[in-house]
Amino acid sequence: MERSRPPYEPLSEALDMQGLPRSAVIPVESPPQPPPRDHLVWSICTMLYANICCLGFMALIYSVKSRDRKLLGDYSGAMSYGSTSKQLNITALVLSILLVALAIIIVIFVASDITAAIKSVVNEQEHHTFYGPT
Repeated sequence: MERSRPPYEPLSEALDMQGLPRSAVIPVESPPQPPPRDHLVWSICTMLYANICCLGFMALIYSVKSRDRKLLGDYSGAMSYGSTSKQLNITALVLSILLVALAIIIVIFVASDITAAIKSVVNEQEHHTFYGPT
């Protein structure tokens, strides 16, 4: 069995170790992971301003649970509760926007119907003269 040659060239005898640069081992640590988001402020705002079907309150509960898990060091549990809180906040926000848009549309239609009714009453009174009591 023939020995394979090393993938490097051996140093020549004329070079000594004193002339070469010294090597250093630098441990490389990965940067610390940012803690999972708990969306607590968003949940408080959703609970105060857009609490449709108690979705804002439920989002606040999941945000507090996420913060508790984060303080205990359970990052996977905190991430799970945080994502649930985010989904509840988004759902409450979308439903609030749709409800406000629906309310605006209803007000516009009711106002246009009222103005049309008032105009028709005014037109009828102009065509029929009122002679007063007889």
